[in-house]
Amino acid sequence: MKVSAAALFVSTASAGLLRRGQAGLPLEHFGKVPSVSPEEAKNSLDTVKTTIGARSEGLSLDFFPGVHHVTLEEAIQKIDLGGNNFSTLPISGIVDKLVTTVEQQLEDALGIDLDLQEVHVKLEARDDGDCANPNIRFEWDDYSASDKDAFVSAIQCLVQSPASGRFSPSRNRYEDFVRLHQTYAPNIHSKSTTQQTHKFLLWHRYFVWAFEQVLRDECGFNRAFPWWDEKKWAGQFSRSTLFTSQYFGSLPGATNNAATCINDGKFGGMSLSLGPGYATDNPHCLQRAVNEGTTAQTGVDSWNTCFSRTTYPDFHSCVEFTFHAQGHNGVGGIMADAVGSVGDPAFFMHHLFVDYAFRKWQIEDISRRTTISGCADNVNCSPLTLDTVVYMGQICGAKCPDLKVRDILSTLKGHFCYRYNY
Repeated sequence: MKVSAAALFVSTASAGLLRRGQAGLPLEHFGKVPSVSPEEAKNSLDTVKTTIGARSEGLSLDFFPGVHHVTLEEAIQKIDLGGNNFSTLPISGIVDKLVTTVEQQLEDALGIDLDLQEVHVKLEARDDGDCANPNIRFEWDDYSASDKDAFVSAIQCLVQSPASGRFSPSRNRYEDFVRLHQTYAPNIHSKSTTQQTHKFLLWHRYFVWAFEQVLRDECGFNRAFPWWDEKKWAGQFSRSTLFTSQYFGSLPGATNNAATCINDGKFGGMSLSLGPGYATDNPHCLQRAVNEGTTAQTGVDSWNTCFSRTTYPDFHSCVEFTFHAQGHNGVGGIMADAVGSVGDPAFFMHHLFVDYAFRKWQIEDISRRTTISGCADNVNCSPLTLDTVVYMGQICGAKCPDLKVRDILSTLKGHFCYRYNY
């Protein structure tokens, strides 16, 4: 039986809150995000197949004997700290590990705190156009309890704020973002591994940045922005420091083959009127249905597979169909719905991880921040170029104009000025 909106929205102060105990929707109501396994990705399954060229596949690592097996000593001798040599090798993980190890050894020996990661960050820029003082996004576990509380409270502020009126029929400011994603979904997601749009990473980078601006401008959020290192919780999302009663609420499994309503955390009892799919008047609770067998696929195997890809379309396809899709489907419920997934605030933490991966991949070769290729749509595969326009519906006002790809390709130039803390 459908519950009327009037019964759900008790007062202006509690707008967006649903009666506790509301039942979740059957799992089949949520359209799963298309995915492939890490093993399929390693075998280059349908990485890109377009009308503008032959099938483009990343090669198995077996085709590159020795490349991925240099010793630390060899790396130290051969790495150009300016980043100009060996730019196609995935050495950033080695450098990060080396920096962390050396930093710890020096701190132990000298009894002082060092920050060699800052040195590494300065070395990674390698581009005269980079902004001088970027905002830093801190990993969730490096975030203070006060910062975490301020962040989820700011999101809660959007849930309790009136809609802007530009994204009808959203019922609050948070749902403006749900509606924007819902409306643009056909243009920003690949239909399948053979019908792809490579705007996915670019559009979502801009989308998450726009969300940050609205939190700051309309809800007074004045802290550094967070991100979530999802791969370290692969196979155990429900035990992570994100899904707790203090912050994003718990991560339960399904209940009688239906998603489970979330009644704890800052968003306990949250109601949505948009989704699943393209539904626009369908009041339902915030709900999840974790599958840790699926979240296990968001780990280092998928990460390493994607980072072995050297072209943007190949990397993009790998990310979209492996740990991006598996993160959505693993959390389940609303998050598993390809169109309406923004309804779960965990969406933004997941996509901050996706953007983190995109930036890390770009760091390994400066050309990845200045060139682009692939499909601009998932029907005819019109060419994706630096002049392709990305639309954001002015969701954050004048800060969110329609922009060309060249303006959002780098996080350190153009429209953006941010980086991650490692």
